[in-house]
Amino acid sequence: MPKRRFDLKLLLWLVVLVAAVVFAVQGGEYGTSDLFRQHARRTALQAAVDSLQREVDSLRRYRAAIATDPRVQERIAREEFGMIRPGELLYRLVPTASNADSGGGDGDR
Repeated sequence: MPKRRFDLKLLLWLVVLVAAVVFAVQGGEYGTSDLFRQHARRTALQAAVDSLQREVDSLRRYRAAIATDPRVQERIAREEFGMIRPGELLYRLVPTASNADSGGGDGDR
């Protein structure tokens, strides 16, 4: 019978030891799985920050080009405001009433 008591005591200590190791790895405020999740989230957030930083840099270059590059200024003036140079002609195609009525393709008939 003393041998059985020793085995039970050893088994109890092993269970306590395993529980302590599991608590050390998974327990506490941040367990191992929480740290892995946080690392993955940090990686995703860093990728988003990098992407936004590239976009901001691109917009800064575009703003500088608008302020200093005459070709960019002329392109914007032509595209956005319909401005033309002296001596140029501006053609605008306006649909006629008969073309606007016929539609040209949806087939509502």
